[in-house]
Amino acid sequence: MAEESGQEKTEDPTPKRLQDAREKGDIPRSKELNATVLLLVAAGALLMFGSQIATTAMALVADNLALRRDELFDSRLMISHFTNALIDGFLAMAGFFAVVLLAALLGPIGLGGWNFSTQAIQPKLNRMDPLAGIKRMFSLKSLIELIKAFAKFLLVAAFAIGVLLYLQPDLFSLGNKDVNRAVAESLHLVGIAFLIISTSLILISLIDVPFQIYDYTQKLKMTLQEVKDEMKNTEGKPEVKGRIRQLQREIAQRQMMQEVPTADVVITNPTHYAVAIKYVADGDGAPIVVAKGADFVALKIREIAQEHNVVILSAPALARALYHNSEIDQEIPAALYKAVAQVLAYVFQLRRYQEAQGQADKPRLPNEREYEIPDDYRVDP
Repeated sequence: MAEESGQEKTEDPTPKRLQDAREKGDIPRSKELNATVLLLVAAGALLMFGSQIATTAMALVADNLALRRDELFDSRLMISHFTNALIDGFLAMAGFFAVVLLAALLGPIGLGGWNFSTQAIQPKLNRMDPLAGIKRMFSLKSLIELIKAFAKFLLVAAFAIGVLLYLQPDLFSLGNKDVNRAVAESLHLVGIAFLIISTSLILISLIDVPFQIYDYTQKLKMTLQEVKDEMKNTEGKPEVKGRIRQLQREIAQRQMMQEVPTADVVITNPTHYAVAIKYVADGDGAPIVVAKGADFVALKIREIAQEHNVVILSAPALARALYHNSEIDQEIPAALYKAVAQVLAYVFQLRRYQEAQGQADKPRLPNEREYEIPDDYRVDP
């Protein structure tokens, strides 16, 4: 589609595109990283359990080669010998196999993590297309894989030759030692060789992992139109719309709280409602509601007002009327002009009284019954 529209895929994949790809089983993987982890752990496990395996192996060989004539012709004894040998051999190798199995399970976590997708195992007819197969064979990715395999072969071969030359004296000296000791030391030497050779793959993994991440990101890149279409489709979902509305409410509430310190007065219920009023004396407009809230939000408004020395006035009936009949950042209803004017007059007189440091007459706080609130604006508690 991107090619048909002539648009280039310049946009990084969105979280939704990455999630969709993961559900299809398309995740970044590095075979080199998995192989490196597995081989390093196997080499370490061989060094750890090699002595135990060698001792058990020699004991099993000695036990099963030293059979009496009557035992050879007794099927029950032979089955018992065989069963015991299998059990002892399994127990000797159990630790080694457990560590290797754990490495095989944990290896993929390094890049991509565990992921199970039924879509990945569904048959796809395009995989049987011979032309598509030939195209994949001669693609840039196939060429890179070929170069990587050749480089891995050369690197491992160089390490293997170096290890053999380094361990040559120890290998030749095994023939002069006791059989039991020679077997134990040979397993130890194999473990060392295995470990050193496996470390060569670390160099390849350090190159392969960033390349796989880059290649995966490039493959999932989107055109600008695809990003727009995805946003349009995603925003149409009810859960996304709900989340957007919630974020909008949170942003609006934060902005509202930032306006509380600019208010002239906060009119309260006194506990259930709080409405912050601001009036610009030089302006032509009516007082504006800069913030309002109920319960917890009302408490936060009162706390911010106290911190910034904004006058808090208890007028339950007026607070309820303003809360239910006004909007934030809008002028108060005309029917409540007179009641709010009484409040503002008291606030401005109180401010002058405080500035005069008590030299002027102290203003009288209006009585609740003095506020003129129309009946259709009154709200029952």
